[in-house]
Amino acid sequence: MMTNDLAVGDGNLRWYDVGPADASIIVMWHHGTPNIGEPPAPLLEASAERGIRWLGFDRPGYGDSTAADGRTVADAADLAARVADAAGVGNFVAVGHSGGGPHALACGALLGERVRAVVSIAGLAPYGADGLDFFAGMHAGGEAELRAALDGASRLEALLAATEFDPEMFTSADHEALVGEWSWFDGIAAAGVARGLEGMTADDVAYVSDWGFAVRDVAAPALVVHATDDRVVPVAHGRWNADALPNAELWVRPGGGHVSVMRSGVEVLDWIVQAMG
Repeated sequence: MMTNDLAVGDGNLRWYDVGPADASIIVMWHHGTPNIGEPPAPLLEASAERGIRWLGFDRPGYGDSTAADGRTVADAADLAARVADAAGVGNFVAVGHSGGGPHALACGALLGERVRAVVSIAGLAPYGADGLDFFAGMHAGGEAELRAALDGASRLEALLAATEFDPEMFTSADHEALVGEWSWFDGIAAAGVARGLEGMTADDVAYVSDWGFAVRDVAAPALVVHATDDRVVPVAHGRWNADALPNAELWVRPGGGHVSVMRSGVEVLDWIVQAMG
């Protein structure tokens, strides 16, 4: 995996590049909260077999990317375009897991034909979305975090600093995945908070603020993948996004959770290959 830096305004954007240099398919990875932007290592071997190259970046405030005041979900589209330009890439597929889902949707809504397809895995729907009970089924800790974000960064920072990780936010299937094939998440989550909580705080405030685009504006083919037992982002969010997208396919995984849903990753790769066909 190649690690690169890109000057954005007065700051730095750390980005990543991994996969065959002559790949016919480029995927732009959007990471969750709190993570860094390294593309998903458990999928890299299968990706290479399918001719897929991955790009990714640390959103501002994470890893080696400079924090940006008041960033919105929509801002990820411009950053993704800048990374693609730096990598010499034209069109790409935007893929996000968890908090990365909204940022992948932003690319689809705002970058036009440059985004060939969009995949949101366990992704949030917009706060205040019509007909969605946003917090229903959400783990109490996650609900408290996002409700604090509604009151602004200061209150949220204080809550995050005083809050310990609650393993009950994950299902038994999630815990199995985290000690097995998706233990990769432990490393990128630790890296996501290694330099503080700025990235996490900015993400949470952005999720419950105006995203800067409408989900219905994503014209590219889209895939929404969600698990029925997700306690971090309840499955109703995935259903809402799929209904709002004009050209979407919905995969609901029975019995899965927020992390274990990534066991569908190779199937997602095959969907991408077909969509790009």
